[in-house]
Amino acid sequence: MTTPTPTPTPASGTLDVPGARLYYERRGSGPVLFLIPGGGADAGLYAGMAPALAAAGRTVVSYDPRGQSRSPLDGPAADQRAEDWADDVRRLLDLVSPGEPADVLGCSAGAVAALALLARHPERVRRVVAHEPPLVEVLEDPAPYRALFAEVRELARTQGPAGGMARMAQGLGGGAPEQDEKPAELAPELQEMAPRMYANQPFFMEHILVPFTGSTPDVPALRACADRLVLAVGEDSREIPALHGPAARLAELTGAAFAEFPGGHVGCAEHPARFAARLLDALG
Repeated sequence: MTTPTPTPTPASGTLDVPGARLYYERRGSGPVLFLIPGGGADAGLYAGMAPALAAAGRTVVSYDPRGQSRSPLDGPAADQRAEDWADDVRRLLDLVSPGEPADVLGCSAGAVAALALLARHPERVRRVVAHEPPLVEVLEDPAPYRALFAEVRELARTQGPAGGMARMAQGLGGGAPEQDEKPAELAPELQEMAPRMYANQPFFMEHILVPFTGSTPDVPALRACADRLVLAVGEDSREIPALHGPAARLAELTGAAFAEFPGGHVGCAEHPARFAARLLDALG
């Protein structure tokens, strides 16, 4: 009888950057694949699929974005900017992949940061997969979503994070099937992240949701790097315009590739093995 091989514990470290101290994790060896979590999440978001990526010959690196989980800010909380997140990732890449461009996956707000990274620091990137960046300003009519996200932030202030999250789920629509599947597929590492993610919700709704969804990507810079960009969506997000629409529209505007991945907005957690395989395929 074969004894299952335990999942290796990732090595961890910290990096001081302007305004924050960033916590990061790495595992495996080979070319660097950097994973950027979305708002409210941290490095644990990718724990379910990181071992498979490492087994495929990658050094897998993820981190807690500034102000979330184990990456404290130096000063008081303030609205976040995708450009600052992108510069944070660039500094981490200089540490873990000096002199060599890296592949990058960003999901949700992490995808917004990944696009900013490619636009600002193209020399540090081999290829970027941006999974469902909620950049609603590129949609034909962003006004309803601007109003929705502003309302979510106000409800979080007055009723707490649960009220804000409920309104956002209602306003976005769709997504019910993925919620049904998620509990059965969550890896133990993802369950371990849950308390941190819950604690991050006030910061996410107050300081990330509105500024990130309201930001405007640098389309000319992305068009110049279109051969290194994949805009991605989840199969279960086809009927959710705020999640599917921005990626599809940016693919049109930039000429970048467009790809579907398993699951919905958090497909990396819902279907880690299938998502990892699709990611490696998209990265070539």
